[in-house]
Amino acid sequence: MHDNYFVIGDSLRAGALGYVLKSDAQRLLVTAIDSAAQHKPFFVGPATKAALRAFQTKGSDGPLSARQRGVVQLIAEGHCNKKVASLLGLSLKTVETHRLKARDKLELHSTADLVRYAVRNNLIEA
Repeated sequence: MHDNYFVIGDSLRAGALGYVLKSDAQRLLVTAIDSAAQHKPFFVGPATKAALRAFQTKGSDGPLSARQRGVVQLIAEGHCNKKVASLLGLSLKTVETHRLKARDKLELHSTADLVRYAVRNNLIEA
């Protein structure tokens, strides 16, 4: 149902052999059930990518470094790059680099995407 790699990773560690997003359920659910009956894995599209990310992560912290997580968290809380730099004792250029690398790792395209990621992954309270 969720394309959150933490949720998919937890599902796989709990023994799931497949994952169907809610948006794909109508057209793929029967196929997924058939695969499950045959004990075959079933992943499609975003769920496949999220499952792969779940196992590429460092422990349970996700794909971001601690510093990248900190920068994303502060940005999601509404701080501008300059304020983030001040709060973390970093240069503005370093904050911009961490922000860009986090977006690249997560394949996100905007600040709104970063905020959504932070909320979905419990980096901040909604």
